[in-house]
Amino acid sequence: MSSAENDLYQEVVLEHKRAPRNFGHLEHPSHQAQGTNPSCGDRVAVELDIDGSTVRDIRFSGQGCAICMASTSMMTEAVKGQDVALAQELQKHFRAVLTGEEDPEEAPLGKLVSLAGVRQYPSRIKCALLGWHALMHAIAGNQEAASTEDGTGTAGGAA
Repeated sequence: MSSAENDLYQEVVLEHKRAPRNFGHLEHPSHQAQGTNPSCGDRVAVELDIDGSTVRDIRFSGQGCAICMASTSMMTEAVKGQDVALAQELQKHFRAVLTGEEDPEEAPLGKLVSLAGVRQYPSRIKCALLGWHALMHAIAGNQEAASTEDGTGTAGGAA
């Protein structure tokens, strides 16, 4: 990772940790799920207002490391107002980039590409994917808490 990429990565993570976007609760969520990362102590809850096939609104709450909070904050910005199918595709590309299965320059991630540097830190990949994991559980209507340790984290499954 070049110095410029590293600087951008650090700047984006710190900005979203300091001022997370869409943080809080929805009054009447249509879908919701929680996620935990036992290895880091991260805990997030994602609440959605899905109208038809559109993520009309999204909020998240919880606490976690800077990477977890920044990734979840950026995720909410990326999927808010978008079609559910697009959110699912974004999750697949984001996960593939972080796990080295897809080249960041070729993935349609928009601003999320600034988090591609996480792939250089394998122990932090689960942190970056936790919010996405909870999002996929919420979309699927799965009320059980999502965990990065349940076999559906970085190696396979829904996240």
